Amino acid sequence: MKIKKLKYVLIIIGVILLIIVAFDSRLKVVNYTLESEKISGDITFVLISDLHGCEYGQRQSELLEEIEKANPDAVLLCGDIFDDKYNIGGSYDLIDGLEGKYETFYVSGNHEWWGYDALGIFSRIEDRGVKVLRGDVKSLEIRGNKVSIGGTDDPAVDEADKNHIGFYEQLASVGAKISDDCFNILLSHRPELAEKYFEYDFDLVLSGHAHGGQVRIPFILNGLYSPGEGFFPKMAGGLYEFECGKMIVSRGLSRENTVLPRIFNRPELVVITVRGK
Repeated sequence: MKIKKLKYVLIIIGVILLIIVAFDSRLKVVNYTLESEKISGDITFVLISDLHGCEYGQRQSELLEEIEKANPDAVLLCGDIFDDKYNIGGSYDLIDGLEGKYETFYVSGNHEWWGYDALGIFSRIEDRGVKVLRGDVKSLEIRGNKVSIGGTDDPAVDEADKNHIGFYEQLASVGAKISDDCFNILLSHRPELAEKYFEYDFDLVLSGHAHGGQVRIPFILNGLYSPGEGFFPKMAGGLYEFECGKMIVSRGLSRENTVLPRIFNRPELVVITVRGK
């Protein structure tokens, strides 16, 4: 009888531990290292996506501390940093914490456009030193390495801002500025458009949007649902290889503002090191 009771206790403890691990929403830092013949030495980027205004410590202290540890050459904000329904004070806390410390680049996600003040957001973060990319390309020189960072609005721009060029025109504009002597990066929110992105010779494409597929089961399910790809998405989060370049999809940082809880899917800050080949 005692052995039976012990067995039940162990099962209950195991179930409790499994639930704790499954619903763990602590910040996770994910590192990727890529090689390129266009680079000498190392350059480092931090990729942030799908914050949706969520808070990581007082005034984003936890998030900013991890960014400082990474010591990036640039911070890349890949859409849905702001939200259309929830408090976005945490979004501005992040922008304020980055101001004056890092070269920071931003592209919009769908939620910025679903809100009422996307253009106002762009203006306010530009005042804080963020470079908003809307079919634009910015060039950087990092320790002798030439880096080109281009970006597009989310396709939701086509309906929301008819005074600006549309998504596909923006993509074509960025693609036309690819240079053979630069490491060419594209920031664009939606990973399901990868085939469109790689009609151009980008070395690296960075996206978010999929939230890691929301529900993941280790070794079995790599994402249950993505708003862009539907059920069982192929590119919910991770590193993907294409013929002419690579794509990294962030699982994003939204946690308390999600419709479904994240399961086996901790929110992530992505650190990318590009190393000379």
